[in-house]
Amino acid sequence: LLIFSPVCDIEVPERLSSSYEQLKCYHLVERCVCLPAREGTEEEILLVHSSEHLEVAKSTQTMNEEELKRVSGNYDAFFFHPNTYRCARLAVGATLQLVDAVMSGKVCNGMALVRPPGHHSQRNAANGFCLFNNVAIAAKYAKLKYGLQRILIVDWDVHHGQGIQYIFEEDPSVLYFSWHRYEHQEFWPSLKESDYDAVGLGKGKGFNINLPWNKVGMGNSDYLAAFFHVLLPMAFEFGPELVLVSSGYDSGIGDPEGQMNATPEIFAHLTHFLKQLASGRLCIILEGGYHLKSLSESVCMTVKALLGDPVPQVTGEMAPCLSAVESIQNVRAAHKPYWKWLMYEDTSFLQNISTKSHLLKKAYPNPSTEHESKITNNNETVKVERFLELHMKNILSPVPSIKTATTDSKGSAHLLPVPLHLVKEMDKTETKALVSGFYADLVKEDKTLNSLGSMLAILDKILKKEVCNGMTISPTAAVSVAVALRHSVRFGFQRVLCIFVGDMHTIPNTEDGKILLIHICKKEQSEKTSSKHYITLNWKEDAEGNDFFPAVLGFILPVAYSYQPNLTVIAIGPNRSLGISGISLLFALLQGLAESRIFAVMEDTEINLMESVARALVGASTPHFGVYVPPTQGKINKIKKLRDQYQQEWKMLQCSGKLSI
Repeated sequence: LLIFSPVCDIEVPERLSSSYEQLKCYHLVERCVCLPAREGTEEEILLVHSSEHLEVAKSTQTMNEEELKRVSGNYDAFFFHPNTYRCARLAVGATLQLVDAVMSGKVCNGMALVRPPGHHSQRNAANGFCLFNNVAIAAKYAKLKYGLQRILIVDWDVHHGQGIQYIFEEDPSVLYFSWHRYEHQEFWPSLKESDYDAVGLGKGKGFNINLPWNKVGMGNSDYLAAFFHVLLPMAFEFGPELVLVSSGYDSGIGDPEGQMNATPEIFAHLTHFLKQLASGRLCIILEGGYHLKSLSESVCMTVKALLGDPVPQVTGEMAPCLSAVESIQNVRAAHKPYWKWLMYEDTSFLQNISTKSHLLKKAYPNPSTEHESKITNNNETVKVERFLELHMKNILSPVPSIKTATTDSKGSAHLLPVPLHLVKEMDKTETKALVSGFYADLVKEDKTLNSLGSMLAILDKILKKEVCNGMTISPTAAVSVAVALRHSVRFGFQRVLCIFVGDMHTIPNTEDGKILLIHICKKEQSEKTSSKHYITLNWKEDAEGNDFFPAVLGFILPVAYSYQPNLTVIAIGPNRSLGISGISLLFALLQGLAESRIFAVMEDTEINLMESVARALVGASTPHFGVYVPPTQGKINKIKKLRDQYQQEWKMLQCSGKLSI
């Protein structure tokens, strides 16, 4: 092994072997299709790199140690080994194998565990452990081979992937998003063009999104806020045909490079969101990640989400820090001229006051303390390992063997496109005894009792964690929901989220905070009835297509993640104001909450709606969310008003609109 610099002693083969071993521990490898790796061809490498760069890389295979040192000296933080060239070609080939498998439909999605990483390498230069730019080559290859016109690259590595930025900054067919530790240009690669105002060049203006983190310690809520208030609205408007992820886990807890606090389950949430784009065509390619335990657990959380397992409850306080809010606001302001979803938003540049003052006091390390810091780092590594052992045990519950349950009282289950698990209705005596405790007047009619018996049978399976989720048809959705919410709370669930679409005549009591109700309806509701736990959203979906994205991403998701429910109930009542595409969007995005425990209650038996909800719950395929329609100024104003009203209570709203921190 040749290592000429301590800078490179973290990029080790154990990064792959420990990740693969952890995948085997969780029995995830056997659930995946394992693709054979191949070497990328010279033609494929030349899609991005110059022939000079390729020739230099090739020539290193036969060099001695002195020659390797000399050539490596031409590059920033890159060191050649005689095997580097072949390994880098394998990394390119494995990435393209994954793209082919996803684009051909052989697999839905996948992950390429490769090294060396690629996102720093440029057309004519190796850089930062990267020789060939795996993800950039994959994007060019997919455009050429499959005729793709819109590709999204998400780079959640803690370093800026300047190589990808340089390659695509004039190309409007590739939307590149990178968040990265920046600290006002103090952190490597220390480039002015890594800041939020580098939005692309020429025709590519607006298609390069840099979100700089100006302090360390960013956590789960900061990453979620970046997705809700920047990335996801842009991605849904862009409408990619393929999503590629430069998946560096040095943005996770314990990493010596990133020094961030995000825990492994956050990557399951981020992956779940990205699966809703591009009809689910998602390729995740490993970049950085240098704390082996943090890396391997994060890889496993990513793969579990790709496989459609329930998403673990995210931990930590759900409130982004002020520095994250400032960065997000600045990105929105910089991109306002280029995106329809930002057209009517209040965006203004902020001065980063929370972190600029710290730069004046920045203490630079004394070389004599290097040995000391090495010991501290080792202690820190062990501490994080112990924390993660316990943390993963706490957040991972056994996955129920049954995905989706329903009853077949109407005889319509066989019409659905996906098989659901049928459960027997609760008998009338048991139903009567249960319901009379809350709503004595409901137990008089047989029709109501039968409907409640069906609903409670499914709900009990979800509450006892015997099934992941379920759906029921009810002639009176509002009544069924009122009973379901009371029953869940009595069962012991402390936070139940209910999204009700349509007219709702029975309003449950939400005063104790154990129920959060978001009511989406056509009619304007009196503000007097609104409260922290009962929120009304007056919305009628656009006839031309789906304009509901800003309401879900900019308001409903941030409120729901702030609340952190143990159960989500989505109900479709009469006179609904949302079409099937808007309802599908709710089901798809809210599955990240409450360990994916969702209960669907529907009054409407329209077969297309039932099919769409069943597909979303079973995870059979990514739902179609309809044609993207930019929201009107009136609708954006409604969302802004709600954000202003509730951002003190539900702090995940604080990354947009007026700040009152």
